[in-house]
Amino acid sequence: MTILAMVFILISAIIHASWNYLSKKANGGIPFIWLFTLIASIVYLPLFILSVKYFNFTLNFNNIFFLLGSIIIHLIYFLLLFKGYKVGDLSIVYPVARGSAPMMTVIIASVLFNEKLSIIAYLGIIFIIVGIFLLTGGLNIFKDRNNLLAISYGLLVGIAITSYTLLDKAIVSIVFIFPLILDYFNTIGRLILLSPIVFKSFDKVKYEWKNHKKEAFLVAIFNSLGYIIVLLVLRFAPVSYVAPVREISILFGTLIGVKVLNEHFGLNRIIYALLITIGVVVIAYTTL
Repeated sequence: MTILAMVFILISAIIHASWNYLSKKANGGIPFIWLFTLIASIVYLPLFILSVKYFNFTLNFNNIFFLLGSIIIHLIYFLLLFKGYKVGDLSIVYPVARGSAPMMTVIIASVLFNEKLSIIAYLGIIFIIVGIFLLTGGLNIFKDRNNLLAISYGLLVGIAITSYTLLDKAIVSIVFIFPLILDYFNTIGRLILLSPIVFKSFDKVKYEWKNHKKEAFLVAIFNSLGYIIVLLVLRFAPVSYVAPVREISILFGTLIGVKVLNEHFGLNRIIYALLITIGVVVIAYTTL
């Protein structure tokens, strides 16, 4: 992976941590997800049309099969993530989700895409695992039911991240669907699937619009922008390296949770998040 790719991934990490903070701040559920998805579908429509025309994109059975899979997994990811933020701290759910995903991604990618890892890369992985273990309280996590619930959601989100990362890697690098087109189909698919639920209690959407329209607009822009950047890099870089490097957002997310949201055990969580970040840097170093 080139230095330029690294820079793009770091920019994506900052964007990603930012929209997760805004989502946690809004503390919304399905109505908020639907609202920012609707906004994204409008904002990115002109770029989608240009991309379809430029790349001469056409739907066929093969494309539809992969796109539907990606849409469903991304929707599950959002539902789990927002539920996790309702029951736990950002500085717990976010690092667990973003830290566990690379572990699973690297292992599976090495099998599916025949991507080999060096001993140094495995050392970085160990750093990340230890950092997650300490950040979540070590063995004490079993004594705190609320933390355990937050960690459980974090791990479920990690599984969803692993699933869509591997699938979307195949979509952009094997099926050759342009990243912005893939992301826009995810946006429209999510909007359609959530609409029947939202329309039953549209007052909740009105509430989110009245109280969190700023957060909704920013999440709509940042969510798609950050992931499109990642997908662009995935077109030419190994997923087993892109996925871990992307998770440097763990440090940003933890800092935001501790310093901005004033979540508990601040210094310890920052130190353990730094340990995870070191592991990410070690993995990144082996790719340069």
